[in-house]
Amino acid sequence: MKNDPSALGRHLILELYDCPAELLREPAQSEEFLLTAAARLRATVVTSHFHAFSPYGVSGVVIIQESHLTVHTWPEHGYAAVDIFTCGDLDLEAGIAYLQTAYQAGRCWQRELPRGMALVG
Repeated sequence: MKNDPSALGRHLILELYDCPAELLREPAQSEEFLLTAAARLRATVVTSHFHAFSPYGVSGVVIIQESHLTVHTWPEHGYAAVDIFTCGDLDLEAGIAYLQTAYQAGRCWQRELPRGMALVG
């Protein structure tokens, strides 16, 4: 992925399908995955917070100096929605590859959106 110099930031949407439900139920598991992904991105972690919902599902955020990573899981569907937003020059490919492997995604889809285009230039 190329960094667009006309944008303030990059927003990556990562859809992970066919993930084992047991990997999507526990907040500690998703927190470990996103913190490791942040390290692979070469991001600077500020803090993190994760929450389990009843009867199931997790939402969490890792705040990085360069912006944030978030996840929302649906174990009953084997699905995790991950967002990576950065205003820094991070190694997105390394973080994405790690998350696909960690969540054991059978299928994935991703899209990158430039952010803040109207403010630059």
